[in-house]
Amino acid sequence: MHNHLHESSHHLENEDVKNIGTAFFLNLFFTIVEFVGGAITNSVAILSDAVHDLGDCISLGMSWYFQHISKRAGNKVYTYGYKRFSLLGAIITSVVLAIGSILIIAKAVPRLFHPEQPDARGMLLLAVLGVIINGAAVLRLRKGHSINERVVSLHMLEDVLGWLAVLVGAVVMLFANLPILDPILSIAIAFYVLTNVYRNVKESLQIILQAAPAAIDTDDVIRIVSDIPEIESVHDVHVWSTDGQYNIMTVHVVLNKEKSLLELHELKEKIRRKLQSVGIQHVTIEFETDKEDCSMEGCCRYYSQTEN
Repeated sequence: MHNHLHESSHHLENEDVKNIGTAFFLNLFFTIVEFVGGAITNSVAILSDAVHDLGDCISLGMSWYFQHISKRAGNKVYTYGYKRFSLLGAIITSVVLAIGSILIIAKAVPRLFHPEQPDARGMLLLAVLGVIINGAAVLRLRKGHSINERVVSLHMLEDVLGWLAVLVGAVVMLFANLPILDPILSIAIAFYVLTNVYRNVKESLQIILQAAPAAIDTDDVIRIVSDIPEIESVHDVHVWSTDGQYNIMTVHVVLNKEKSLLELHELKEKIRRKLQSVGIQHVTIEFETDKEDCSMEGCCRYYSQTEN
């Protein structure tokens, strides 16, 4: 039974790596299809997108690599483990997305004033294939939970939306002479992607700068600990996250009376269970008496119960 649970947990922990790996190979396959299709149809637009997707492959490959590294256990250099390497992959992918979106806007704006008639039939065929392949990658990544998976999913969603725009534009242009539709759709998609990139980069930077996780109310955490009968007050509360999923907390707990080691152990377990219920997986607790002075130079005494 224990082995079965361990194998199941190991499978779930590595699912994000497999998801990003799937996205990488699907994107690589379609990039090759684009190069071949662009050469056969003599389409510069398709070849340009193929070069863009080749850049996507590089960033996806890096995200895959960093997500794999993030599974390593802690050591004397990275004592908390390598979880934040997945954030590095997310930030790199976000930068590539932002650059790609800005280039799309720069290319599309002149076409608003000087529209070019593309090959609608060739666009239609490749658009259907692009939606299917990139859509499969997005569906796979949507099951994930890490920021890296979300950013890579956004990366692939950009391609899906791009090919949907091509598909709609191609269908319309088969029946009407509206070449301006192509740059309008491209600009709209680029701004949508940039908005989401901003949100993901902001979240990643907050984690790196050790901001309290958005899903955790620090005041609520203090109340949960303070409401335990054996506790007089709490201070020096610090809450942060390693990767947006694994949350850590340190806290100084003032006891209302002295306790034995066994009683302290039981109290620690009680505190940990309560904090795990609100999403904090790792807690370091320092017990103090009401007469003890724990102040030291550079010590930040946030959220002291007496101060609130």
